[in-house]
Amino acid sequence: MIEHTDDPLIFNAAVNRQKYASHDLATDYCPFCHLEDLTDILARKEDMIWLKNKYPTIEKSLMTVLIESEEHLGDISTNAKEKNRAIFAFAFDCWTSLLDDSKYRSVLMFKNYGPRSGGTLRHPHMQIIALEEVDGYAEISTENFEGLEVVPGLVLSERPVMGFVEFNIEIEQRNEVDQLADLTGTVTHYLTTTFMDGRCDSYNLFFYKLGERLICKVVPRFVTSPYFIGYKIPQVQHRARLETIAKELRECL
Repeated sequence: MIEHTDDPLIFNAAVNRQKYASHDLATDYCPFCHLEDLTDILARKEDMIWLKNKYPTIEKSLMTVLIESEEHLGDISTNAKEKNRAIFAFAFDCWTSLLDDSKYRSVLMFKNYGPRSGGTLRHPHMQIIALEEVDGYAEISTENFEGLEVVPGLVLSERPVMGFVEFNIEIEQRNEVDQLADLTGTVTHYLTTTFMDGRCDSYNLFFYKLGERLICKVVPRFVTSPYFIGYKIPQVQHRARLETIAKELRECL
């Protein structure tokens, strides 16, 4: 039996040094554009590929990458609806296969987009990280997904995880993933075009399975607040501002 702990994730600096010394980060070379160089492929469908991360920096984990498209500059915020639906269906199949594996205590799926998101590669991709000992949901509460309803299935957080504005898109059944993909496409397009007068160039997607609930949290990224970094105190927009954002989003739907 695996002994679970609540210790922090252990970051392997030696692997990280190897990563940054490699040719794919030292030049404009994009490894996800060169399929002939990919190894440890777990699954593929059309131009989407799920594979093991070449540089697994987190110990006691299975780190994987899901390449969303062959288009280097593609993104969920600009994809056609059919493409986003295909990406989400494939991603949920891959994620679920690890969620069902008793070897792992928790399995995290997320996406980085833009220079302030924490990502290092522009090519559209998600990450699926299976953790052997750490509960990735330990600091997450159901209230982090509650708040002002924009439309059924889309809520603005009034108790956000990190702060300011967080969009929660929820479905109750796996066969509703197309709806999740459609709303996520709309929200990310709104973030990168209308929100903050177009000044938002980065976002994260975080996926959660809470019982039967499946949730995608969309978080616009800017410089992180010192209140959160130093004290883990999130800030939230004034209710009037949330109402304005909700109105703008409804006009996009």
